[in-house]
Amino acid sequence: MTVNNPKAVMVIFGATGDLANRKLFPSIYRLYRNKKISDNFAVIGVARRPLTNEDFRNNVKKSIEDFDDPHIDKDEFASHFHYNPFDIQDLTHYQGLEKRITELDEKHQTDGNRLFYFSMAPNFFGTLADNLKSQGLTQTEGWTRLVIEKPFGHDYESAKKLNDQIRSAFTEDQIYRIDHYLGKEMVQNIEVMRFANALFEPLWNNKYISNIQITSSEVLGVEERGRYYDGAGALKDMVQNHMLQMLALIAMEPPIKLTPEEIRSEKVKVLRALRVFEENEVDEYVVRGQYDKGIIDGEEVNSYREGTGVDEDSNTETYVAAKLMIDNFRWSGVPFYIRTGKRMKQKSTEIVVEFKDLPINLYYGNEEDKKPNLLVIHIQPYEGITLHMNAKKGDANATSTPVALTYDNSTDKMNTPEAYETLIYDCMRGDSTNFTHWNEVALSWKFVDVIANVWNNKKAEFPNYESGSNGPKAADELLLNDGYSWWDVSPKE
Repeated sequence: MTVNNPKAVMVIFGATGDLANRKLFPSIYRLYRNKKISDNFAVIGVARRPLTNEDFRNNVKKSIEDFDDPHIDKDEFASHFHYNPFDIQDLTHYQGLEKRITELDEKHQTDGNRLFYFSMAPNFFGTLADNLKSQGLTQTEGWTRLVIEKPFGHDYESAKKLNDQIRSAFTEDQIYRIDHYLGKEMVQNIEVMRFANALFEPLWNNKYISNIQITSSEVLGVEERGRYYDGAGALKDMVQNHMLQMLALIAMEPPIKLTPEEIRSEKVKVLRALRVFEENEVDEYVVRGQYDKGIIDGEEVNSYREGTGVDEDSNTETYVAAKLMIDNFRWSGVPFYIRTGKRMKQKSTEIVVEFKDLPINLYYGNEEDKKPNLLVIHIQPYEGITLHMNAKKGDANATSTPVALTYDNSTDKMNTPEAYETLIYDCMRGDSTNFTHWNEVALSWKFVDVIANVWNNKKAEFPNYESGSNGPKAADELLLNDGYSWWDVSPKE
């Protein structure tokens, strides 16, 4: 049962890191400001750095300095935050943390509710989970929940080992694996748009849809993440989680009920039906790329291999495009094209559903004038839904002209929850709908591992696309071979 005004002691491991300062603290502030969480809460920041409470609270206030709300006393908000220097290997530190949690639980009357947030290097996850249990921190009269950031492993075997470690300390229903894309407003709108509109769901199948394209492109390069990224690449950093999660939502069957279990069950069915490539098929269905030098906003930018912490002969991909097939009754024969890359022409995450043309369309002037109906779900930075259709626009010709019907969610961004705000709130309420279950993680890794194994054993001809472009030419050919092309339907400024 979910609670709408939750209270808890939150323990953030890695509280001096970038994610905590850039996302977690501001999200907790917005929940506090919007009265989504009770005043009965406390946050314990845990890290190796020897900070005082005052230092830590100053960091918190700095992270929310862009918020200007005269009704909120930022000092009062920051007073809920407490710092705890910590060594993961030292068991006496766990005993000290337990004492601090108990004190704050009594002070804020949080009923023994505890939320542990692992915002740190994943190689510590297993040890930390084991020690939390062995030292009694998971035993409480209230609820205990664990939030884990990606990456969850680097392949199926490592993910399974990590999952087994964590599951020895926490049950599956206590574990909340974050994929921040699932917290985005328009990703969550996919289900509502499909299952609340009689206009779309009857057409949502291979009889009426020709192909679906999922794009997530970034203008930025790897920046300061070079050392991490060179060991991961776009396949593991984006495809294994964000891209396959969006695919599962767009392709799933209607759930029996809107419960986490039923929604998760339908997403798992999609991932089980996803056609796994044979190793000799990878080059035919998947394209990889790595960005070269180029011009972005009038300035020359370096190639990936010139980045900090990147091997000068790196074989790591910064771009992936693929043709995916879902072998079930609804989607048999419909290609799902995905692409994600860094240093692209524009920042855009969107899903394009292209509908099949009519058997005979009397309003086309000629074959080149064909404009298929498109449904576009814009996820970021623009948020909204656009339906591209054909209509007559006041001239004497009998041909049709494309028009766009648009729902713009971007105008209400001030009141739209940020992804981490939504996910922290959901976790505190006990709603796991927008978090990934182990079954989803396992199936995603099994799919991706085949591709990664082929690429690890074969040197690519990198770099193969300029910064500021739309990626490698081979990605365009992937669709041209089927008679399609990538749609550029992002709203123009």
